[in-house]
Amino acid sequence: MTKVRIRLWSVNVEHLNQVVEQIVDHAKKLGVKISGPVPMPTKRLVVPVLVPPHGEGTKVYEKWEMRIHKRLIDVDADDKFMRQIMRIRVPDDVFIEIEVLK
Repeated sequence: MTKVRIRLWSVNVEHLNQVVEQIVDHAKKLGVKISGPVPMPTKRLVVPVLVPPHGEGTKVYEKWEMRIHKRLIDVDADDKFMRQIMRIRVPDDVFIEIEVLK
């Protein structure tokens, strides 16, 4: 069996958790050893934007924030499990990176 590390990240935590649930369900059905999902630290991107007043006045800022949620899963995978993972429907806002370890 080969070790596979799956990294997932998204700005929408609900879609991310749905994809992680599907991966864990497939692993349990096939009896594959799984480690995770491990929640990684959430990255916060904050952008302050100047709100222009209509005249000379005090400077007012709006703060926009985007959060990037990450999960990490380690799996002892075989060919059957990898085929099942490739068939999972992934929303457009969820990104997956699969790394094969030695």
